[in-house]
Amino acid sequence: MTKAKEAVLRFTSKWGLIISVLGIAVGTGNIWRFPRIAAQNGGEEGAGVFILAWVISLMLWSIPLIIAEYAIGRNGRRSVIGSFISLIGRKFAWLGGFVAFVATAIMFYYSVVAGWTIYYFIQSAMHPLPTSPEEADLMWNSFQSGILPVLFHALAIGLAGYVVLNGVKMIERVNLVLVPSLLIILLLAGVRALTLPGSMEGVRYLFTPEWGMLLNGRVWLEALTQNAWDTGAGWGLILTYGAYMRKSDRIVMSAFQTGIGNNLVSLWAAITIFATVFAILGASLSQAAIIDIMQNSGPASTGLTFIWMPQLFMQMAGGKMLAVLFFLALSFAAFSSLIAMIELATKVLIDCGWVRMRATSVVCLAGFLMGIPSAISLNIFANQDFVWGVGLMVSGLFVSVAVLIYGKDRFTAEILAAGEAVTGIHKLWKFLIAYVIPAEAVVLLGWWLYQSIFVFAPDSWFNPFDLYSFATFVFQAGLILGLLIVFNSRIADKMESE
Repeated sequence: MTKAKEAVLRFTSKWGLIISVLGIAVGTGNIWRFPRIAAQNGGEEGAGVFILAWVISLMLWSIPLIIAEYAIGRNGRRSVIGSFISLIGRKFAWLGGFVAFVATAIMFYYSVVAGWTIYYFIQSAMHPLPTSPEEADLMWNSFQSGILPVLFHALAIGLAGYVVLNGVKMIERVNLVLVPSLLIILLLAGVRALTLPGSMEGVRYLFTPEWGMLLNGRVWLEALTQNAWDTGAGWGLILTYGAYMRKSDRIVMSAFQTGIGNNLVSLWAAITIFATVFAILGASLSQAAIIDIMQNSGPASTGLTFIWMPQLFMQMAGGKMLAVLFFLALSFAAFSSLIAMIELATKVLIDCGWVRMRATSVVCLAGFLMGIPSAISLNIFANQDFVWGVGLMVSGLFVSVAVLIYGKDRFTAEILAAGEAVTGIHKLWKFLIAYVIPAEAVVLLGWWLYQSIFVFAPDSWFNPFDLYSFATFVFQAGLILGLLIVFNSRIADKMESE
């Protein structure tokens, strides 16, 4: 498929667009990542302050960025880098390049998580569930100690690559099956969890605020980065799908449907998991002990989903079937998001004149090779999740910067409103994207920098090989940013050569 033919393709309907973008947003970030981050940022009384900060982040960070991404994508009709060039000129190709790389770097290890979900779906369907923490640990450790994580990583990226290979029509058709299916499965799992005795204690903890945590900067940083993870805001993924929007699709309405729909799924997933954990463990453990398990179980906090949930399902009537459905939903969620990440990188290469077959094959091969370190080492996996999670904040800031370079008033009138009357919601968005988004990014990055140097790792913040140091982020993200700036002209030439 040539670049010229790519340019005329569109989603066939408004629902095709919304469901496909929900496929980006509703991923393992909702089911695997959100509950564990909520637990890690809960206090003795509850995690309600984190939930509040997370909802505020949706309104003041994610939805404004989703609106910008839809608009930039529909305006440029190209890849992330190509759309940035179309908007603000070739000398800023490096801005789009960084946004595209952050999403691609996440894809390298995200496909590893997708592989885990496929493995656990097969295991839960074909073998007995673990009946104790020891059995669950053995199942997880035996899986992680061999070659299986690499093989399932390859399987995940290969299956997603096949869908991308067949273009936007195939992406739309697959998402129209995957996304509704996973939502139905999650609904059933949640209803079953809430029928368990003691389940409401978990729900109560999830939503009970401990108001003293309002001044905890870490809670706000985690809430913002988690919401960016949740919704896909600032990744460039929505921008990529925005290139396939029809002109009749309403950007602001689509953004609210995407963001709010995604957050509702996250909340339901958290309710399901908190209800299940508290119901099963509440009879024998205190609330403090349960929260400790949810916060610290397994390397890189992987244990909540992959160690505890299988054995908890084993202890309830109908748990075997529920476990199979749970990991099937998790696989669907991972797969729909992975498709979008591969499509983003593929479209960049298509903009350089590559045919889709070659572009997709190279992206998948590179994704497989670059993901192997995370597949064989949970420490490397945790480091990459940390570095590029923070990188999402910078990426979101760059989307805002692109709008400011173009001119917020001009962008609002010409691109967002598309020549129609500028409404009150457009004016509010203009304020948020021009002032609130940059302020959030600067304040939270500044707070994170201070904490990294003086609180979290005062003895190792300068060590680039420390898993969670300031230096490891600066080294990796700074290296990529530096290379993009140095080769900016060459990147722009490639984008404009075809």
